[in-house]
Amino acid sequence: MTPGHGSTVDGALRRSARRTPARVAVEYRDRTWTYEELDEAVSRAASALLGQGLAPGDRVGAYGHNSDAYLIAFLACARAGLVHVPVNQNLTGDDLAYIVGQSGSALVLTDPDLADRLPDGVRALPLRDTDDSLLGLLAATPPYEGPEPRTEDLVQLLYTSGTTALPKGAMMTHRALVHEYLSAIAALDLSAGDRPAHSLPLYHSAQMHVFLLPYLAVGATNIILDAPDGDTLFDLVEAGRVDSLFAPPTVWIGLTNRPDFTTRDLSGLRKAYYGASIMPVPVLERLRERLPKLAFYNCFGQSEIGPLATVLAPDEHKGRMDSCGRTVLFVEARVVDENGEDVPDGTPGEIVYRSPQLCEGYWDKPEETAEAFRDGWFRSGDLAVRDAHGYFTIVDRVKDVINSGGVLVASRQVEDALYTHEAVAEVAVVGLPDEKWIEAVTAVVVPRGEVTEDELIAHAREQLAPFKAPKRVLFVDELPRNASGKILKRELRDRFR
Repeated sequence: MTPGHGSTVDGALRRSARRTPARVAVEYRDRTWTYEELDEAVSRAASALLGQGLAPGDRVGAYGHNSDAYLIAFLACARAGLVHVPVNQNLTGDDLAYIVGQSGSALVLTDPDLADRLPDGVRALPLRDTDDSLLGLLAATPPYEGPEPRTEDLVQLLYTSGTTALPKGAMMTHRALVHEYLSAIAALDLSAGDRPAHSLPLYHSAQMHVFLLPYLAVGATNIILDAPDGDTLFDLVEAGRVDSLFAPPTVWIGLTNRPDFTTRDLSGLRKAYYGASIMPVPVLERLRERLPKLAFYNCFGQSEIGPLATVLAPDEHKGRMDSCGRTVLFVEARVVDENGEDVPDGTPGEIVYRSPQLCEGYWDKPEETAEAFRDGWFRSGDLAVRDAHGYFTIVDRVKDVINSGGVLVASRQVEDALYTHEAVAEVAVVGLPDEKWIEAVTAVVVPRGEVTEDELIAHAREQLAPFKAPKRVLFVDELPRNASGKILKRELRDRFR
């Protein structure tokens, strides 16, 4: 292998393999990989991918479920100089074809049960479960001995969630992700002695880049799960095999709503991480009351920054439960007005970033790139408030703020008020067109038990100014969300418009 400085995504694994070769790196179902075995598998997979006729810089789609093969494929792409394109395994039809086509993927790695969904003419290779799959080819393929990628090379196109517009492929370099891994390790107190479970989709940047890869970098033993199943997670915690868990608010809400949440022995859980969307304060309070010794970390950011930007540490929650914390090691942030000028502390504005963790722009979208990056700063689209101590609180997405009668209403504040009602399991607040109010504050509620629209509106009015209280309450069986747990408010606005 051509000598290099090793500041690459796969270099994080290589160093751990040399430091602790015999330690278990990954467990998935009945398969176990030591660090040495995982590193060798990645090298063989890199050779296997290049043996498919691919060349450094080619894009490789990844359309599969959580597995050890998915992780190996990503690291193999990184080692071989290929650009990994993770695709939400729930996408089908035009949505799937858009990302595969827009990225120009020369090959798509997929699980056998998903292959039939791919557009006609797309070249595919199974990830696992067949003799000719990527895992199946490892034994007969020699380890990779080619040149090491450069730190400035692209390693992944992270497509945005598409909650407000068509997804855009954020161009991530090795340099950006390695910086982000260091930020995650420092801010989240990740260590080799932790026992993390990884249950969220690995296609999503939070599970892969905030937790799994940083944990591999420090040498922890990682359990990869197919999904965030409550029975499995509780069993692993009770058995002492898991003490660290990341989940979005929707998963934590689901766990707290389980009948056995108050009876299972969860005392072995030491670290709880939440993020990907705003955690309702009442839900966080329920969790802290049930598990008072559990250390909670709020993780905030977005795909374009790798994705971790700020963290609220366990000892920082008191008095600022709604805050997303302060910037991590390699991130600088400001709060600005529509002209890009700083606003005073305590004043809402758009949060903007400058960081080596940032993407290089959007793949084949120069206009969107120019719009997002202005004067050297990335415009996040998040409405935030900064206090005098450097703590940020996310008020809303800029596009989700409701203009009700000419007054701006942050949906999060209304949601937090409704979550304090015992009959509200989940809620999302959106603005719907209204002749009188311009946009009517509308709560879409998943109920838990019997409750009426009038009761919930009255409950909100007890805690909020009258203009902030919902004008309407709509009841649904479930809220639409992407695989990372983020509620798709655009779909709610379209459905009820």
